[in-house]
Amino acid sequence: MARPIRVEFAGAVYHVMARGNERRPVFRDDEDRRRFLETLGEMTEQFGVAVHAYCLMANHYHLLVETPRANLSRAMGWLQTTYTVRFNRRHRRSGHLFQGRFKAQVIEVDEYAQWLVEYIHLNPVRPRRKGERIARERAQELDGYAWSSHRDYAGLRHKTAGWLCRDWLRYWGRTEREAQAGYRQRIRQAFESGTIENPWERLQGGLVLGGEALWKKAQSLLGRKPGQEDVRWFGRQRRQHARVQWEQRLAQEPDKRVRIWVRVRLAGERKVDVARDFGYRDGGSVLQVIKRLEAARRRDRALNKRLTELENFAALSSVER
Repeated sequence: MARPIRVEFAGAVYHVMARGNERRPVFRDDEDRRRFLETLGEMTEQFGVAVHAYCLMANHYHLLVETPRANLSRAMGWLQTTYTVRFNRRHRRSGHLFQGRFKAQVIEVDEYAQWLVEYIHLNPVRPRRKGERIARERAQELDGYAWSSHRDYAGLRHKTAGWLCRDWLRYWGRTEREAQAGYRQRIRQAFESGTIENPWERLQGGLVLGGEALWKKAQSLLGRKPGQEDVRWFGRQRRQHARVQWEQRLAQEPDKRVRIWVRVRLAGERKVDVARDFGYRDGGSVLQVIKRLEAARRRDRALNKRLTELENFAALSSVER
């Protein structure tokens, strides 16, 4: 089966969704959900991705993601691989967790952000059958649902996770309090009317939710991809060969700081494991090494070039450690 087409550019915003393999649950309990959100937070730190909204359901998830670095495939690939490893270890299982790769549509933010946030947040209470009305009595159920960013937008959560970007609150009001009230009013209207229009009916080419300019940009980018395929992803045999090349290259790296940075930032290893291998006390010590290296990168052109080359090599190798 052909892999989903990807459109990637700096500053792009996406609706991302992935289902469990054979539509099986990807979250068996609240601990799984907590682990997924922790992994999601790590992704934002490692890849510079902004998560504007999320909703976790039993066998799938929805994200609204912004990628200043044009690195959606790398970030989401890391997220799903890392969470799968953690899920399998916890439940003593092996094999795929998600049904292939994630789906992603490019979004025109100013036109559709508000609509999509509301639509995604209503997932836990939306009827399964198309055309059925949203039951008014489920409004309280939605307000109590802990596994989406609805409570953060509505001002109902005591403490919002630091990785969740709430810049889009501006679409409901000028101040935070005004915006939260405006958002709650819009959600109330959905329950009062019993319906909310499906934004995906306006999707162009299965890829773009936006105006003609964004659609033309997406078509232009697609035209540069042979076979309309994401070149960052390879078959299993090619990935294995690339991984060997990657490990050989890393073994030749003389700077311990760079090796640490690669294993955490690019290969997605846990900081506590890297700390143990390099003789550091804990993951926090490793994080300080990484932050100092990244600060030096902004001042040192030669260092920045080396790290950029490693990032590009990792993207082409689709590293799976």
